[in-house]
Amino acid sequence: MANRKIIAVFGATGAQGGSVARSILENKHFAVRALTRDVTQKNALAFRDLGAEVVRCDLDDAASVEEALKGAHGAFVVTNFWDHLSKEKEVCQPRQWDEGLHFAPQGKLVADIAKRLGLKHVVYSGLENVDRLSGGKLKVLHFDGKGEVEEYFWSIGVPMTSVRLAAYFENFLTMWKPVKSPDGYYTLALPMGDVPMDGISVADVGAVVSSIFASPEEFVGKAVGLSAEALTIQQYADVLSRILGKDIRDAKITPEAYEKLGFPGADELANMFRFYHMKPNRDIKLTHCLNPKIRSFSQFISDNQGAFKDL
Repeated sequence: MANRKIIAVFGATGAQGGSVARSILENKHFAVRALTRDVTQKNALAFRDLGAEVVRCDLDDAASVEEALKGAHGAFVVTNFWDHLSKEKEVCQPRQWDEGLHFAPQGKLVADIAKRLGLKHVVYSGLENVDRLSGGKLKVLHFDGKGEVEEYFWSIGVPMTSVRLAAYFENFLTMWKPVKSPDGYYTLALPMGDVPMDGISVADVGAVVSSIFASPEEFVGKAVGLSAEALTIQQYADVLSRILGKDIRDAKITPEAYEKLGFPGADELANMFRFYHMKPNRDIKLTHCLNPKIRSFSQFISDNQGAFKDL
Protein backbone atom coordinates (compact mmCIF):
# COMPACT_ATOMS: atom_id res chain seq x y z
CA MET A 1 0.00 0.00 0.00
CA ALA A 2 2.95 2.30 0.70
CA ASN A 3 3.96 2.19 -2.95
CA ARG A 4 0.60 3.44 -4.23
CA LYS A 5 -1.14 6.74 -3.70
CA ILE A 6 -4.07 6.52 -1.30
CA ILE A 7 -7.67 7.38 -2.15
CA ALA A 8 -9.80 7.82 0.97
CA VAL A 9 -13.38 6.71 0.30
CA PHE A 10 -16.10 8.14 2.53
CA GLY A 11 -19.15 5.97 3.14
CA ALA A 12 -17.27 2.87 1.98
CA THR A 13 -19.85 0.52 3.48
CA GLY A 14 -22.71 2.30 1.70
CA ALA A 15 -23.94 1.97 -1.87
CA GLN A 16 -21.97 4.72 -3.61
CA GLY A 17 -18.85 4.56 -1.50
CA GLY A 18 -18.80 0.78 -1.64
CA SER A 19 -19.03 0.77 -5.42
CA VAL A 20 -16.16 3.27 -5.65
CA ALA A 21 -13.94 1.42 -3.17
CA ARG A 22 -14.43 -1.92 -4.93
CA SER A 23 -13.67 -0.47 -8.36
CA ILE A 24 -10.49 1.26 -7.20
CA LEU A 25 -9.33 -1.94 -5.51
CA GLU A 26 -10.00 -3.91 -8.69
CA ASN A 27 -8.08 -1.45 -10.90
CA LYS A 28 -5.11 -1.39 -8.52
CA HIS A 29 -3.95 2.08 -9.66
CA PHE A 30 -4.44 3.41 -6.14
CA ALA A 31 -4.58 2.05 -2.62
CA VAL A 32 -7.93 2.38 -0.83
CA ARG A 33 -8.56 3.78 2.63
CA ALA A 34 -12.15 2.76 3.34
CA LEU A 35 -13.81 5.18 5.76
CA THR A 36 -16.79 4.13 7.84
CA ARG A 37 -18.40 4.94 11.18
CA ASP A 38 -18.26 1.29 12.27
CA VAL A 39 -15.09 -0.62 11.39
CA THR A 40 -16.48 -3.83 12.89
CA GLN A 41 -19.45 -4.23 10.55
CA LYS A 42 -19.47 -6.99 7.95
CA ASN A 43 -18.91 -4.75 4.91
CA ALA A 44 -15.95 -3.04 6.57
CA LEU A 45 -14.31 -6.37 7.39
CA ALA A 46 -14.88 -7.49 3.80
CA PHE A 47 -12.93 -4.48 2.51
CA ARG A 48 -10.08 -5.28 4.88
CA ASP A 49 -10.00 -8.80 3.41
CA LEU A 50 -9.81 -7.27 -0.08
CA GLY A 51 -6.72 -5.28 0.86
CA ALA A 52 -8.16 -1.92 1.86
CA GLU A 53 -7.09 0.01 4.92
CA VAL A 54 -10.27 0.40 7.00
CA VAL A 55 -10.45 3.51 9.17
CA ARG A 56 -13.16 4.84 11.46
CA CYS A 57 -14.47 8.21 10.29
CA ASP A 58 -17.59 10.15 11.20
CA LEU A 59 -18.51 13.24 9.17
CA ASP A 60 -19.88 14.77 12.37
CA ASP A 61 -16.44 14.45 14.03
CA ALA A 62 -13.88 16.90 12.62
CA ALA A 63 -10.92 15.21 14.31
CA SER A 64 -11.75 11.83 12.79
CA VAL A 65 -12.12 13.38 9.32
CA GLU A 66 -8.72 15.07 9.57
CA GLU A 67 -7.04 11.89 10.77
CA ALA A 68 -8.71 9.87 7.99
CA LEU A 69 -7.43 12.22 5.28
CA LYS A 70 -3.84 12.55 6.48
CA GLY A 71 -1.43 11.17 3.89
CA ALA A 72 -4.14 10.66 1.29
CA HIS A 73 -3.59 11.65 -2.34
CA GLY A 74 -7.31 12.06 -2.99
CA ALA A 75 -10.76 11.32 -1.67
CA PHE A 76 -14.22 10.29 -2.80
CA VAL A 77 -16.76 12.21 -0.76
CA VAL A 78 -20.44 11.37 -0.39
CA THR A 79 -22.85 12.82 2.16
CA ASN A 80 -26.33 11.46 2.79
CA PHE A 81 -29.13 14.01 3.16
CA TRP A 82 -31.63 11.24 3.87
CA ASP A 83 -29.77 10.24 7.05
CA HIS A 84 -30.81 13.48 8.71
CA LEU A 85 -33.13 15.33 6.26
CA SER A 86 -31.14 18.51 6.86
CA LYS A 87 -29.55 20.62 4.13
CA GLU A 88 -27.81 22.64 6.86
CA LYS A 89 -26.16 19.54 8.29
CA GLU A 90 -25.05 18.36 4.85
CA VAL A 91 -23.57 21.77 4.02
CA CYS A 92 -23.05 23.26 7.47
CA GLN A 93 -23.38 26.99 7.05
CA PRO A 94 -23.50 28.09 9.77
CA ARG A 95 -23.32 25.53 12.60
CA GLN A 96 -26.71 24.93 14.14
CA TRP A 97 -28.24 23.37 17.22
CA ASP A 98 -31.15 20.98 17.01
CA GLU A 99 -32.78 19.58 20.16
CA GLY A 100 -29.47 19.97 21.99
CA LEU A 101 -27.43 18.08 19.38
CA HIS A 102 -24.56 19.98 17.79
CA PHE A 103 -24.59 19.80 14.00
CA ALA A 104 -20.92 19.44 13.14
CA PRO A 105 -19.78 20.31 9.62
CA GLN A 106 -20.03 17.78 6.83
CA GLY A 107 -19.48 18.84 3.22
CA LYS A 108 -17.71 22.11 3.95
CA LEU A 109 -15.68 20.53 6.73
CA VAL A 110 -14.25 17.98 4.31
CA ALA A 111 -13.49 20.74 1.81
CA ASP A 112 -11.63 22.79 4.44
CA ILE A 113 -9.57 19.82 5.60
CA ALA A 114 -8.84 18.70 2.02
CA LYS A 115 -7.56 22.20 1.28
CA ARG A 116 -5.42 22.35 4.43
CA LEU A 117 -3.88 18.91 3.86
CA GLY A 118 -3.26 19.57 0.17
CA LEU A 119 -5.22 16.70 -1.36
CA LYS A 120 -4.52 16.49 -5.08
CA HIS A 121 -7.94 15.33 -6.30
CA VAL A 122 -11.33 15.10 -4.63
CA VAL A 123 -14.29 13.51 -6.38
CA TYR A 124 -17.47 14.73 -4.75
CA SER A 125 -20.89 13.16 -5.22
CA GLY A 126 -22.69 16.39 -5.96
CA LEU A 127 -25.87 17.71 -7.55
CA GLU A 128 -27.16 21.00 -8.88
CA ASN A 129 -28.15 23.90 -6.66
CA VAL A 130 -31.75 23.87 -7.90
CA ASP A 131 -32.81 26.80 -5.71
CA ARG A 132 -30.23 29.03 -7.41
CA LEU A 133 -30.78 27.67 -10.92
CA SER A 134 -34.55 28.14 -10.68
CA GLY A 135 -34.31 31.63 -9.23
CA GLY A 136 -35.84 30.44 -5.98
CA LYS A 137 -38.88 28.84 -7.64
CA LEU A 138 -37.89 25.29 -6.72
CA LYS A 139 -36.29 24.04 -3.54
CA VAL A 140 -34.89 20.51 -3.66
CA LEU A 141 -32.96 20.35 -0.42
CA HIS A 142 -31.03 17.16 -1.16
CA PHE A 143 -29.84 18.76 -4.40
CA ASP A 144 -29.36 22.30 -3.11
CA GLY A 145 -27.10 21.29 -0.23
CA LYS A 146 -24.81 19.29 -2.48
CA GLY A 147 -24.79 22.16 -4.96
CA GLU A 148 -23.65 24.57 -2.27
CA VAL A 149 -20.88 22.18 -1.24
CA GLU A 150 -19.75 21.87 -4.88
CA GLU A 151 -19.48 25.64 -5.11
CA TYR A 152 -17.58 25.82 -1.84
CA PHE A 153 -14.98 23.21 -2.87
CA TRP A 154 -14.20 25.18 -6.01
CA SER A 155 -14.31 28.59 -4.32
CA ILE A 156 -11.51 27.67 -1.90
CA GLY A 157 -9.38 26.11 -4.62
CA VAL A 158 -9.67 22.39 -3.89
CA PRO A 159 -8.92 20.35 -7.05
CA MET A 160 -12.36 18.73 -7.22
CA THR A 161 -14.52 16.91 -9.74
CA SER A 162 -18.25 16.70 -9.04
CA VAL A 163 -20.14 13.65 -10.26
CA ARG A 164 -23.86 14.33 -10.55
CA LEU A 165 -25.80 11.08 -10.62
CA ALA A 166 -29.07 10.53 -12.43
CA ALA A 167 -32.02 8.86 -10.69
CA TYR A 168 -30.99 5.53 -9.20
CA PHE A 169 -32.26 2.39 -10.92
CA GLU A 170 -32.18 0.87 -7.42
CA ASN A 171 -35.17 3.04 -6.47
CA PHE A 172 -37.34 0.84 -8.70
CA LEU A 173 -36.57 -2.07 -6.35
CA THR A 174 -37.91 -0.19 -3.32
CA MET A 175 -39.74 3.14 -3.15
CA TRP A 176 -40.59 3.21 -6.88
CA LYS A 177 -41.66 -0.41 -7.13
CA PRO A 178 -44.83 -0.90 -9.25
CA VAL A 179 -48.08 -0.82 -7.27
CA LYS A 180 -51.11 -2.97 -8.11
CA SER A 181 -54.20 -1.03 -9.12
CA PRO A 182 -57.81 -2.03 -8.32
CA ASP A 183 -58.18 -3.05 -11.99
CA GLY A 184 -55.43 -5.66 -11.72
CA TYR A 185 -52.58 -4.01 -13.61
CA TYR A 186 -49.61 -2.29 -11.98
CA THR A 187 -48.55 1.35 -12.12
CA LEU A 188 -45.42 3.44 -11.80
CA ALA A 189 -46.36 6.69 -10.07
CA LEU A 190 -43.54 9.03 -11.09
CA PRO A 191 -44.59 12.52 -12.23
CA MET A 192 -42.54 12.92 -15.40
CA GLY A 193 -45.27 13.06 -18.06
CA ASP A 194 -43.64 12.23 -21.39
CA VAL A 195 -40.25 13.74 -20.47
CA PRO A 196 -37.46 11.12 -20.43
CA MET A 197 -35.80 10.61 -17.03
CA ASP A 198 -32.11 9.78 -16.83
CA GLY A 199 -31.17 6.77 -14.73
CA ILE A 200 -28.15 4.82 -13.56
CA SER A 201 -27.33 1.98 -11.19
CA VAL A 202 -25.36 3.12 -8.16
CA ALA A 203 -23.42 -0.13 -8.42
CA ASP A 204 -22.03 0.99 -11.79
CA VAL A 205 -20.81 4.38 -10.58
CA GLY A 206 -17.63 3.07 -8.98
CA ALA A 207 -15.96 2.27 -12.29
CA VAL A 208 -16.80 5.78 -13.55
CA VAL A 209 -15.22 7.41 -10.50
CA SER A 210 -12.18 5.16 -10.77
CA SER A 211 -11.69 6.32 -14.37
CA ILE A 212 -11.98 9.96 -13.27
CA PHE A 213 -9.30 9.48 -10.61
CA ALA A 214 -7.05 8.01 -13.32
CA SER A 215 -7.43 11.15 -15.50
CA PRO A 216 -7.31 14.17 -13.19
CA GLU A 217 -6.03 16.51 -15.88
CA GLU A 218 -9.24 15.94 -17.83
CA PHE A 219 -11.74 16.26 -15.00
CA VAL A 220 -10.48 18.50 -12.18
CA GLY A 221 -12.66 21.59 -11.91
CA LYS A 222 -15.57 20.05 -13.80
CA ALA A 223 -19.04 18.74 -13.02
CA VAL A 224 -19.79 15.46 -14.78
CA GLY A 225 -23.43 14.42 -15.20
CA LEU A 226 -23.79 10.63 -15.17
CA SER A 227 -26.53 8.57 -16.84
CA ALA A 228 -26.77 5.10 -18.33
CA GLU A 229 -29.82 6.04 -20.41
CA ALA A 230 -32.94 8.23 -20.41
CA LEU A 231 -36.41 6.67 -20.70
CA THR A 232 -39.94 7.92 -20.30
CA ILE A 233 -41.88 6.44 -17.39
CA GLN A 234 -43.91 4.36 -19.85
CA GLN A 235 -40.65 3.03 -21.31
CA TYR A 236 -39.47 2.09 -17.82
CA ALA A 237 -42.84 0.39 -17.33
CA ASP A 238 -42.49 -1.45 -20.65
CA VAL A 239 -39.10 -2.85 -19.60
CA LEU A 240 -40.54 -4.01 -16.29
CA SER A 241 -43.57 -5.54 -18.03
CA ARG A 242 -41.41 -7.48 -20.48
CA ILE A 243 -39.00 -8.89 -17.91
CA LEU A 244 -41.43 -9.51 -15.06
CA GLY A 245 -44.34 -10.71 -17.14
CA LYS A 246 -46.75 -8.19 -15.60
CA ASP A 247 -48.94 -5.45 -17.06
CA ILE A 248 -47.20 -2.30 -15.80
CA ARG A 249 -48.22 1.21 -16.87
CA ASP A 250 -47.35 4.84 -16.26
CA ALA A 251 -49.83 6.16 -13.68
CA LYS A 252 -49.63 9.62 -15.32
CA ILE A 253 -49.53 11.30 -11.93
CA THR A 254 -48.79 15.04 -11.83
CA PRO A 255 -46.22 16.70 -9.55
CA GLU A 256 -49.10 18.44 -7.78
CA ALA A 257 -50.81 15.13 -7.03
CA TYR A 258 -47.50 13.50 -6.09
CA GLU A 259 -46.65 16.06 -3.41
CA LYS A 260 -50.05 15.42 -1.80
CA LEU A 261 -49.35 11.69 -1.34
CA GLY A 262 -48.35 12.55 2.22
CA PHE A 263 -45.28 10.40 2.80
CA PRO A 264 -42.17 12.06 4.34
CA GLY A 265 -40.31 13.93 1.61
CA ALA A 266 -43.16 13.84 -0.95
CA ASP A 267 -42.99 17.58 -1.61
CA GLU A 268 -39.18 17.39 -1.82
CA LEU A 269 -39.36 14.64 -4.43
CA ALA A 270 -42.13 16.40 -6.37
CA ASN A 271 -39.79 19.37 -6.79
CA MET A 272 -37.01 17.00 -7.82
CA PHE A 273 -39.22 15.69 -10.63
CA ARG A 274 -40.08 19.25 -11.62
CA PHE A 275 -36.34 19.86 -11.93
CA TYR A 276 -35.95 16.68 -14.00
CA HIS A 277 -38.50 18.21 -16.39
CA MET A 278 -35.88 20.91 -17.01
CA LYS A 279 -33.54 18.18 -18.37
CA PRO A 280 -30.39 18.73 -16.28
CA ASN A 281 -27.19 17.83 -18.08
CA ARG A 282 -26.43 14.12 -17.85
CA ASP A 283 -23.89 12.87 -20.38
CA ILE A 284 -24.83 9.35 -21.47
CA LYS A 285 -22.00 9.04 -24.01
CA LEU A 286 -19.31 10.13 -21.55
CA THR A 287 -20.72 7.86 -18.84
CA HIS A 288 -20.41 4.87 -21.19
CA CYS A 289 -16.86 5.90 -22.11
CA LEU A 290 -15.88 6.05 -18.44
CA ASN A 291 -17.52 2.69 -17.73
CA PRO A 292 -17.93 0.60 -20.90
CA LYS A 293 -19.69 -2.12 -18.86
CA ILE A 294 -22.42 0.17 -17.54
CA ARG A 295 -25.83 -1.51 -17.55
CA SER A 296 -29.04 -0.40 -19.20
CA PHE A 297 -32.26 -0.40 -17.18
CA SER A 298 -33.22 -3.65 -18.89
CA GLN A 299 -29.95 -5.31 -17.86
CA PHE A 300 -30.28 -3.96 -14.34
CA ILE A 301 -33.81 -5.32 -13.89
CA SER A 302 -32.79 -8.69 -15.36
CA ASP A 303 -30.03 -8.85 -12.74
CA ASN A 304 -32.47 -7.98 -9.93
CA GLN A 305 -35.65 -9.90 -10.74
CA GLY A 306 -35.62 -11.41 -7.26
CA ALA A 307 -36.55 -8.04 -5.77
CA PHE A 308 -39.99 -8.35 -7.45
CA LYS A 309 -40.91 -11.83 -6.27
CA ASP A 310 -43.68 -10.41 -4.07
CA LEU A 311 -45.27 -8.53 -7.00
